[in-house]
Amino acid sequence: MAARLLLRTCSLRALQLRGGTVGRPLQRAVASAGGIPTDEEQATGLERRTLQALKQGKDPYSILKPKQYTGTKADPHIVPSIGNKRMVGCLCEEDNTAIVWFWLHEGEPQRCPSCGSHYKLVHHELPH
Repeated sequence: MAARLLLRTCSLRALQLRGGTVGRPLQRAVASAGGIPTDEEQATGLERRTLQALKQGKDPYSILKPKQYTGTKADPHIVPSIGNKRMVGCLCEEDNTAIVWFWLHEGEPQRCPSCGSHYKLVHHELPH
């Protein structure tokens, strides 16, 4: 340890005596704007389209948490689908360990056969 320190001190002293200047350590180059690029600047392709849609307030790939609905006939849980039917699982109670599965068809809201919550299938187009 002492030998390294002595060697480093001697080499720096020799450079100063020879007239050479001891420069600053090299720094890493960063983005062209003088800083680290943001996610929007660095994103390309599908990721860039997704970030632009999120800026506009859209949720193209259902990334965000869905809205809370009451589950009544007037305000049913909305289930997006690209087809005319979809399999839905309902946890009827918060601490329930069994999931009640049933088919949800396009049209009028349908009830869960166990707890009575209403679900409505809404046609959803894929963004790509």
